[in-house]
Amino acid sequence: MTKNDQYQYDESSIQSLAWEEHIRTRPGMYIGKLGDGLAQDDGIYVLIKEIIDNSIDEFTMGYGKELDVVFEDKNVLIRDYGRGIPLGKLVDCVSKINTGGKYDSKAFKKSVGLNGVGTKAVNALSSKFFVRSIRDGKEKSAEFSKGVLINEFEMKNCDLPNGTEVHFTPDDSIFINYNFLIEHINALLWNYAYLNAGLKINFNGKQILSKNGLLDLLKNKTSNQRLHYPIIHMHDKDIEIAMTHSNNYSEDYHTFVNGQNTVLGGTHLTASKEGVVKTVRDFFNKDFEPSDIRGSIIFCISLKVQDPIFESQTKTKLGSTDMGPKGPTIRTFINEFLKNQLNNYLHKNPETAKLLLNRIIQTQKERKELSSIRKLAKKKTKAANLHNKKLRDCKIHYNDKKIDLNDRLQSTIFITEGDSASGSITKSRDILTQAVFSLRGKPLNSFGLSKKIVYENEEFNLLQNALNIDDDMNELRYNNIVIATDADVDGMHIRLLLLTFFLQYYPNIVKNNHVYILETPLFRVRNKKDTIYAYSSIEKENAINKLDGKVEITRFKGLGEISPNEFKQFIGDNIRLNLVKIDERVAVADTLEYYMGKNTPDRQEFIIDNLIIEEELNN
Repeated sequence: MTKNDQYQYDESSIQSLAWEEHIRTRPGMYIGKLGDGLAQDDGIYVLIKEIIDNSIDEFTMGYGKELDVVFEDKNVLIRDYGRGIPLGKLVDCVSKINTGGKYDSKAFKKSVGLNGVGTKAVNALSSKFFVRSIRDGKEKSAEFSKGVLINEFEMKNCDLPNGTEVHFTPDDSIFINYNFLIEHINALLWNYAYLNAGLKINFNGKQILSKNGLLDLLKNKTSNQRLHYPIIHMHDKDIEIAMTHSNNYSEDYHTFVNGQNTVLGGTHLTASKEGVVKTVRDFFNKDFEPSDIRGSIIFCISLKVQDPIFESQTKTKLGSTDMGPKGPTIRTFINEFLKNQLNNYLHKNPETAKLLLNRIIQTQKERKELSSIRKLAKKKTKAANLHNKKLRDCKIHYNDKKIDLNDRLQSTIFITEGDSASGSITKSRDILTQAVFSLRGKPLNSFGLSKKIVYENEEFNLLQNALNIDDDMNELRYNNIVIATDADVDGMHIRLLLLTFFLQYYPNIVKNNHVYILETPLFRVRNKKDTIYAYSSIEKENAINKLDGKVEITRFKGLGEISPNEFKQFIGDNIRLNLVKIDERVAVADTLEYYMGKNTPDRQEFIIDNLIIEEELNN
């Protein structure tokens, strides 16, 4: 057989997949990454969004002011009170690709779902899918499994209010070991409420309702932050904006189009950044640097666009350049809105304008102070990059757009303590997707220090450079930043020091679910036949009870004690990671001050009350 014969390409190579088979074979095309429910953008939450988006479209058009969302185990129920899917087309609307009522922009002028794919994707990727439509005293329902019609029920009379009801259970053969996290669902539903003021969402018996839209959203996002001036809230037909400035070093944007959370931004975000800079410059008649105006900004925009074009089926980035077929460009529309509304607001509120100016001047001063330090640090970093002993890089990077997204999402950097632990991870890692950055002991406690410490401290500067987050957070080199330390007091302290660094200077890395803590086993329990790794004392006891005969128990006191061959198991397909999450109800600055600030009597008392002696850990 010749080499060419091995890859025979003829009529037998051509396949035609049914619509549901195509979705199930290539789910990433329709819902992005699959995931297991740990991250907010995992596929199971996209399934929920696709159904709710249709209900929101009904609300936007003036039909149905209430939405029921119920979760029980892994089963989801979503019921709206809109017009209901036309009964004669119910089965087609959920099982025939490119079938929908939103193509001509007449029934749904500014909808999210435009391509007739979303509900079908949910159907195809669910082990159970039930849909019911109630319309003018009659109802029609159907039941599917993995996109295949199981039962189509006869139309019958019904005295329930109009609307559409969907039940589905994600297919666990597609979504492996998945679980819904209530906090992710709660955040998702609150976003819908903020963007659709007056919409009442009943979530597992609790009511979610916003009366003031983005003003409520930003108030909740900033409830525990120190703001430089009261939130500016502006709205008009098809646009709503809320903004303020905080004490953070980063820029924080929340962007939405037709109720869709565009987490990756797009043309509306670019236009907003430009419009804010231009309006502020014109108001103060000063040629400020854009970064000085936008530094520490917290900005929300909700835009309604006719026939929006998104850069993917998951609708996370807006690609449209125009507000509609006959409308102005998005850039012109947003710039004109800010030119009028923001300018008027600052004229009417001189105290707010003064506070905004003070913040800009403060940012400008900090930037100039950092300038010389930054230049020197960059020279050192450039030299260090040639022989950086701290970084063992991988080949696939998150910011390399030429590489497939699913591969880029696997890009990971382990931040380890000491040469011993670094050596074990380096020898056992996947060189394609896993990099290692080795710390030299405990990093500096950066709490309360200005950002210049990032450039003056060699270790922080090299870490910043390794992550590629100095100039642009969008160029983050690794999707997963994993803190890998020993599970002892020193290891916990290093974790706190690193988290203090990220939360102070780069909070968006944490907010956007990039930072994790690596879990490694505390014990190895084995007999002559089997070996079980235990991550807690309870798991250790269960392992002892499970294994027959005499067992040998080894306590791992540090990562360096785990051999590379063993370590490979713990950073491979079965890796255990704890996502570092920020609870918006908790004041991050106050929390950091409590744990990482001066040793106050309150903290001393806390340490004494929660002190665990080494013997207790070993038991």
